[in-house]
Amino acid sequence: MGPFSISSADLSKLLGHADSPLIFNVCKCEDYDLQPLMIPGARWRDHQQTAGWISEIPDGAKVVVACVKGWKVSQAAASELRLRGVDASILEGGVNAWIAAGLPTVKKRGVIGSREGLASRWVTRVNPKIDRIACPWLISRFLDPAAQFFYVEPAQVINAGLELDAIPYDVEGVEITHRGETCSFDTLIELYGIRDAALDRVALIVRGADTARMDLAPEAAGLLAISLGNSHLAGADDHEALERGMAVYDALYAWARFTAGETHNWPAKKA
Repeated sequence: MGPFSISSADLSKLLGHADSPLIFNVCKCEDYDLQPLMIPGARWRDHQQTAGWISEIPDGAKVVVACVKGWKVSQAAASELRLRGVDASILEGGVNAWIAAGLPTVKKRGVIGSREGLASRWVTRVNPKIDRIACPWLISRFLDPAAQFFYVEPAQVINAGLELDAIPYDVEGVEITHRGETCSFDTLIELYGIRDAALDRVALIVRGADTARMDLAPEAAGLLAISLGNSHLAGADDHEALERGMAVYDALYAWARFTAGETHNWPAKKA
């Protein structure tokens, strides 16, 4: 069992990859509804009903609970979870401290950030390579860790969205798609108001690779090569391509946040 509390700065370093803590916003309904922003990947849950949602937490998962100020509400939820064997911590200072620190936030929009608690559903074209892998990564890491993704024939994306109650993306005629010289990944960032310098750097690389603009970022050509190789290895299994690609974007985001200034060379001395 880890410490009972975690700072905003320390939590921010853990976001953006598969092993990130699960974050639950346990603010009272009236407080939650007043705040239009949320911590990336956070889901609202009732702090007085932990027995009803504890089953969502996989065994061994790290959990962070946050309320407005990190006082009685989150502490009550964390103590209840810890009693039941969950490695739960409170966010020091709560959501207010996170926002005051200028850390990345997401704008509540539609199903994202709603208190209904349902997993979001998304649908796009089969045979994903770049944008249709990058977008699910962004959704899973910043918007909804429980999101579900569907791939269908291009002409049926909009119809399938209606049948599946899923949000269509990266096709013509929908909201989340290419706009001018930008791609669907850029549109997601804009629509959900995600402010993160490292993510902006990733977005430039994705845009360069997805729109054949290798001049935008030196890393774009590498992402294109990896994406095409990933697609070849996955064959017709779109979800295998997605699973493989998630690790690629985890690594790319980690590079953009923590190691972009690092260089590498063989250190051997000449004889």
